Amino acid sequence: MAKIDTRLNVAPVPPDEIFALNGAYAVDTFPHKVSLGVGVYRTDDGKPWPLPVVQKAEKSLVEDDDLFRHEYTAIEGDVPFLGIARNLMFGFEGKQSEEEAKARIATVQTVAGTGANHLGALFLAHHMKPRSVWLSNPSWANHQTIWELAGVPRKTYPYYHAATRSFDFEGMINTLESEAEEGDAVLLHACAHNPTGLDPNKEQWVAIADLCERKKLFPFFDSAYQGFASGSVEEDAWAVRYFFNHKPDMEMCVAQSFSKNFGLYGQRVGAFHYCTNRSSTSIRDIVVNNLCHLIRGEFSMGPRVGCSIVKKILTSDELTADWHQDLQVMSSRIKTMRRALYNELVRLQTPGTWEHIIEQNGMFSYTGLTPKQVYALKDKYHIYLLKSGRASISGLSEKNVAYVAQAIDDVIRNEN
Repeated sequence: MAKIDTRLNVAPVPPDEIFALNGAYAVDTFPHKVSLGVGVYRTDDGKPWPLPVVQKAEKSLVEDDDLFRHEYTAIEGDVPFLGIARNLMFGFEGKQSEEEAKARIATVQTVAGTGANHLGALFLAHHMKPRSVWLSNPSWANHQTIWELAGVPRKTYPYYHAATRSFDFEGMINTLESEAEEGDAVLLHACAHNPTGLDPNKEQWVAIADLCERKKLFPFFDSAYQGFASGSVEEDAWAVRYFFNHKPDMEMCVAQSFSKNFGLYGQRVGAFHYCTNRSSTSIRDIVVNNLCHLIRGEFSMGPRVGCSIVKKILTSDELTADWHQDLQVMSSRIKTMRRALYNELVRLQTPGTWEHIIEQNGMFSYTGLTPKQVYALKDKYHIYLLKSGRASISGLSEKNVAYVAQAIDDVIRNEN
């Protein structure tokens, strides 16, 4: 083999598991294959579902025939969209006046939730320099990549108790209490934790907020499922709003995605919000200025089309009402499929306990299946899910849920 003449110091990196799995599913010719890997909403027919309200908004935008629809926006993004995104996230129903509350929030548009997470990590790495960022164990795999590329050391706090398939609140609190240091960042999933589907209850969120305040930790919320998880935008933003309203002397930030709740996966619509404490509102515009400096050097400004759709919907009372109805359709179908899978496994008397499937929340279920069982599901039954056992419930339907349950039952019994 000829020697490669290059100055690059590169080595192969592992492929992204989710996209690799989706690629394998795409070329599988088995007629009854099932995709439980990628986190996108699907109908009961297994097809994409452009939200009806989004289709109305798209039609309206075409009719508007705005001559400026393909022009540049500001570096911070589409300015009216920024206020809309902020209002959706924070609600301003707390004790602070609306004007005072808004004065605390520096908002910029991003390239979806991934871009918001990345921009936030980069901003904190440059300007706050945390010794460590604490990620839940497990967490969305891309969190590790994002903070690695930002150059911030990663540590993990317990989150999932495998024996009971439940949220390990005590493990999380004890670890952060004993090991986290002042100025460390703590990554928190606002709702519908990915991959476990397990969220703290409100009492637990209050305790987490108290801990962050007492130890002077920096909360970094990732909000990817507002409205999609429960069907209520208020309920799914509860933790973020509690921290913001009840801990006004604590700084925090939020990475906000519109991919799941508007079905705008490929349009890459997102926002990043940095919240100053109530005594430091004078730096808000400076924060925006520094965020814009990072944005300008990376992608100049956020994409326009997707945020125009969101803006069109959330500035119309009629379309907003339609959107809330679409959220109910999506969240209800996910809950129905959770119950259907649970019922089938119970009917089959599949070894193990399965209550966690209906106790979990949002798009994903941490099924408790082992990597060996996951590989058997793929190789023998053409059912695709992550080796961690994370399954996208959206891939289930009335047509395939019995097949999936039977396959799970078979691989567990055959292993035993």
